Amino acid sequence: MSAVESVIAARKAAGSGALVGYLPVGFPTFDSSVDAAVALADNGVDVIELGLPYSDPVMDGTVIQEATQTALAGGFRLRDGFEAVRRITSRTDVPVLVMTYWNPVVQYGVDRFADDLLAAGGAGLITPDLIPDEAGDWLSASDRTGLDRVFLAAPSSTDARLAQSVESSRGFVYAVSTMGITGARSDVDSAARSLVARLRAAGATSTCVGLGISTADQVREVLEYADGAIVGSALVRALADGGVDAVARTAAQLATGTRLA
Repeated sequence: MSAVESVIAARKAAGSGALVGYLPVGFPTFDSSVDAAVALADNGVDVIELGLPYSDPVMDGTVIQEATQTALAGGFRLRDGFEAVRRITSRTDVPVLVMTYWNPVVQYGVDRFADDLLAAGGAGLITPDLIPDEAGDWLSASDRTGLDRVFLAAPSSTDARLAQSVESSRGFVYAVSTMGITGARSDVDSAARSLVARLRAAGATSTCVGLGISTADQVREVLEYADGAIVGSALVRALADGGVDAVARTAAQLATGTRLA
């Protein structure tokens, strides 16, 4: 069992589920992004999702797009992602998954990327625009290194596609609760519940729901049927508006939702 899946299993055994928190590297500065990620770990986040800024973030909402564009304008380079992982994992035992679009990995070299991520202490990759059919190089590299590989599943996915995502994923399957781009919403899409049920029917033992979760009540609602809740935009907005202290407060408040009634 991978480090990420072990953490999620432990949270389930405790009678709840996991909180996964997303922040991008380099926003608003490199050092503050590292401090903010550590603040997540110190305030109840069970798995850190560390985003690598990309020039064409087609699946991200406005809040995250603006943050990643700020990081790129500030000089972010791909190698900074590995350094961020290295610094974060030296300060916390909370596993760090890197979220990245696939093109930067290809440009860097799939095996080289896997080796450098492993050396930095990373747990694996979340690849939102990579499907298992086209992931042969990454499947091989992750098998060789033992890194987790998290594929996405959407309400529109066929049963065959869901089964393929379940079979190919390690760590958890990322259930996209709504169609479209990321971003906090007032209501978590009800499609998430049926999607998680379909993934379980396909054999998934660890499924986390993302896109649209922004409150402790929504975290609690999701953990009634899923193994983890993923929060991104609400944390990025807190960092933008109030710095690391605001991220810490927001994470702590969201973490109260992991204690089920």
